[in-house]
Amino acid sequence: MTSLLPDLASGRARAIALMRSRRSLVVALSGGVDSAVLLALALEALGPERVLAVTGLSPSLPSHELEDARAVARAVGATHEVVETHEMDRPGYRANAGDRCYHCRSELFGVLRSMAESRGIEAVAYGAIRDDSGDFRPGMAAARELGVLAPLLEAGIGKSEVRALAREAGLPVREKPASACLSSRIPVGTEVTPGRLAQVERAEAALRKMGFQQFRVRHHGEVARLELDAEGLRQLLDPSQRSRVVAAVRVAGFRFVAVDLEGYRSGSLNPEPLAPGRPGVEPVANALPQEVATENGDEEGDSRE
Repeated sequence: MTSLLPDLASGRARAIALMRSRRSLVVALSGGVDSAVLLALALEALGPERVLAVTGLSPSLPSHELEDARAVARAVGATHEVVETHEMDRPGYRANAGDRCYHCRSELFGVLRSMAESRGIEAVAYGAIRDDSGDFRPGMAAARELGVLAPLLEAGIGKSEVRALAREAGLPVREKPASACLSSRIPVGTEVTPGRLAQVERAEAALRKMGFQQFRVRHHGEVARLELDAEGLRQLLDPSQRSRVVAAVRVAGFRFVAVDLEGYRSGSLNPEPLAPGRPGVEPVANALPQEVATENGDEEGDSRE
């Protein structure tokens, strides 16, 4: 195990101390690197008998994310459960008016709090980090309202530190690209439906099998808009690969396939700052899409950590 830099070691120690002050924890485990690090540190702070990892399952969770969450739990020796959440039953979530993540997190954290209370577990924690404070994160308001802890954020840990801690712990998701729930692929103002989410998941699963790493399939009705990183754009220079991509995305349910020349960028569908007064939404400075992606809590206003 490699030694940590002083500042990183200090942040790690602060996060552990914060969790050690609790009798027991439910950790929201999404399958991404932020929540994986949180879980590993929670186990170090409290031991496996006092930590329960839980993943919320709904149509917005890509199947590979659930697989990754299970792999993380196995790797660190955590008790892990999967619980269904029903954000699709919430009109505010389906409406996708810009505060979708607030409704999603309210559902998820409400379910996790009820689970914790029924089992005598003191608190719920999720993997928000320092970087999340500068992007559009209505889901963080739901966490505050429901008293959900953010130990990594409170300890001042950001994305670079999370990556370092994940590597130091040998977590299976340590090099995993930033990820987000499927609903983030649907533009604000377009209703979120199970059918649209399924289209996106089929298309992204196909691209993943072809070797694409950092990308998004954005849903624009009959059009799938592909955001690809530099390597993905290079792959499309091959006419045969381009034909395979078009065929796979059409099979997923789209009629047209377009490539976004700006490439992949986290939060490209995030809305402008919303007016004060909407439930759970506060004015956010610099709420436009950020250059640095974070996997958590809604990397693009959307994850399930």
